[in-house]
Parts: sequence; structure tokens; C-alpha cells
Amino acid sequence: MCSGKLQTGLLVAGYFVYLLAGAAVFQVLERTAEKQEKMAAAQMKEAFLQNFTHLTVAEMEQFMKNLTEAIQNGVYPVGNESQIEDSNWDFSNSFFFAGTVVSTIGYGTLRPKTAGGQIFCVFFALFGIPLNIVFLHRVGKMLSLLCKKLGKFLHEKGMRKKKIKFLTLLFFLATGILVFLCLPSVFFQITEGWSYSEGIYFAFITLSTIGFGDYVVGKQPGRNYFSYYRTLVAIWILFGLAWIALLFNLLTTVLEDTEKIIVKDLYQIGKPPEKSKGFVPPSSSFVSSKLARSKDFTSISTHAKQPHTPKPTP
Repeated sequence: MCSGKLQTGLLVAGYFVYLLAGAAVFQVLERTAEKQEKMAAAQMKEAFLQNFTHLTVAEMEQFMKNLTEAIQNGVYPVGNESQIEDSNWDFSNSFFFAGTVVSTIGYGTLRPKTAGGQIFCVFFALFGIPLNIVFLHRVGKMLSLLCKKLGKFLHEKGMRKKKIKFLTLLFFLATGILVFLCLPSVFFQITEGWSYSEGIYFAFITLSTIGFGDYVVGKQPGRNYFSYYRTLVAIWILFGLAWIALLFNLLTTVLEDTEKIIVKDLYQIGKPPEKSKGFVPPSSSFVSSKLARSKDFTSISTHAKQPHTPKPTP
């Protein structure tokens, strides 16, 4: 038991050290290039504001093209985002990006632009994704162990097996939905200015690793986020992935059991009815054998009833 806890502790520590190291490398490789992009975007914005009344159609189209490329690269030349010192590759954002890489969410709003950053991202994902799978499996086992302990406690209270299974499943669903969906949605509603339904939508799309990228935390222009905001969100994502993976596995098991029950019921419906155990008409061969035996018996009986006549003496 102690050895298992030690292995779990080492795995969790190694996993987060891997993410922290990756975040540090991404920050070093990408921050300088991003600063240059921000300077170019700021100059483009300033030039447009000074000369927009004299721009030709071709120059306006080129400005729109450059603006679109800047936004796609994560540079928003509006509000505080136009400030050069504000970086998308600070340590908090870099850690968030590292978490989205190993979890395969991939929003697409923040990505490496330099050749070094792209090559490092390939190898970081190559080893990080298997490590993430092992981490989620271990966390899932811990959650399963908690459910088993709850079931054991209810069993000691004298509950029936089916009721224990139902209550354990209900507790797992209710607790997970509250911790990983409902409460974070309230937090996002306050921090991001989203509606509650948008928070629920973002939470589920993120934890299910769909990751459309239409809603991303910490990217609203003009909003002030506290330090390490995205780091906390990344930690929520990592543990939420373990819960929802276990939930999907549980739902898969329920569907498979339901399928077996349906197939069994259909087989019983299509199965021909069993013969009655009452009177069964005898077969023709059975009747023939009985008749033959009765004839033999009749002949023997007739022969036995005939009087014995002594033979005449010569």
C-alpha cells in the first residue's frame, strides 16, 4: 500500500515537473519572436491611424490581411494587448499551453511560431502524451478507489448491492459535475464575462478534449486577469480529464450492459415456445412397438389358457 502511494506521488511529481520544464522552454523559445510581432502590429496600427483617410483600396485590403494574420498569431492590436510588454508566452500561459499539448486539446489560439519552438513541441508531445495517459489512468484509479470505499461503507450499513451501485454512481456523477462543470462555470462567468451556459459549454468542450478554440480563457482584450490564472485553469483541466475519462468509460460499460440485455430479450422473443410438459401424443414407432408387445402377450396368454390334453397311449 505504501509502495503504491509512493509510486503515485512520484508519478504526479514527475508529471508536473515535465510540464513546468516544457513551459520554461516554450517561454524562452517563443517570447522574443512574439515581442517582435507585437512591435510590428503596433507600428501597423499607428500607421493606419495616421493615414487611414488617404489609403487606397489595395492598401486597405493589405492592412486587413496583416491585421487578420496578427490576430491568428495571438496578437490583438487593441486595448492593453497592443502593449509590447504584455506577452502571451509568460510562464502562466506557457504552462497552460504545455497542458493543452499533452492533453491533445489543441485550441489553436496559441501555438509556437519559431522553428525551434515547433521542433521542441513535436518531441514534447511525443513523450508528454503517453505520460499524460499514465497520469490520467492513475488518477482514475484513485477516483475508483474512493467509489469502492463508499460502496464498502454502504455495504457495512446493510444496503443491498443494487442500491449501493446506484448510490455510488449517483455520488460520482453529482460530485464530478459540481466540481468540474458547475463551479468552474461560475468562476468563468465572473472572470471572463461569459454567460453561465457559455461556461458550461467551454468546460465540457475542454474536458472532452474537443477543443474548438471558440472560447479560450485569458484571451479577452481589455480584461485584467490575476497572475497564474491560466496555470490554475490548466491544473483544473488535467484533473478534470481524469474524471471525464472515467465517466466516459462508465457510460460505455452501461451501454454495453444495456445492449446485452436488449439482445437477450430479443432472443427470448424470437425463441420458439417450449413444448408443454402435460400430455404428449405418442409417436407412431412407440405405438407400433406397444402393439407388437401386446400381440405377443395375447398369444402367450391364449396359449396358456388352452386345456392340456394328454396324448392317447397306443
